[in-house]
Amino acid sequence: MDNNRDLDLSSIIAEVKAQYEDIANRSRAEAEAWYQTKFEELQATAGRHGDDLRNTKGEISELNRLIQRIRSEIENTRNQCATIQTAIGDSEERGEMALKDAKAKVMELEDALQKAKADMARQLREYQELMNVKLALDIEIATYRKLLEGEESRLSGEGLNPISYSVISSSSGVAGGAGLGAGFGGLSLSGAGGSGFGLGGGGGG
Repeated sequence: MDNNRDLDLSSIIAEVKAQYEDIANRSRAEAEAWYQTKFEELQATAGRHGDDLRNTKGEISELNRLIQRIRSEIENTRNQCATIQTAIGDSEERGEMALKDAKAKVMELEDALQKAKADMARQLREYQELMNVKLALDIEIATYRKLLEGEESRLSGEGLNPISYSVISSSSGVAGGAGLGAGFGGLSLSGAGGSGFGLGGGGGG
């Protein structure tokens, strides 16, 4: 009876052991399958992340190239701005100098114009004064001519011989270009017989 009990225990232990081994095998297989699945999933995820990483690296490289190009363009633009500012400064300086020269030229021309106007006014005054002097001389000459003609007519009317007459004029001048100076000096009439008489003239301009 003891032997039967030992056999039953042994068979029970063997059966339990077999069950635990089967459970352990199934658990191990399930664990291995789970780990394999997880490993494959992680590999796929890592592959995707690797692709994303490579894409990101490519994008970063492209962005770096873009940044370098933009920096180069910014530097070129700054240089162009500096060049333009320098050119503007030079142009402003040249423009100011040209403006000063033009203003000086305008002032010079205005001075020349004022001088020309003053000279013209002076010449007009001198011309007018000369015209006045000429007019006065013309009037005086006409007056003395009439006096001479009248005296000749009077002498002819008195039956005297034809006479010759000469005008002895005293010095006459224009003082300051404003008028006639000394008057008519005298009138000398002489007949054919040598007798003569004088006609006092004294007309003033």
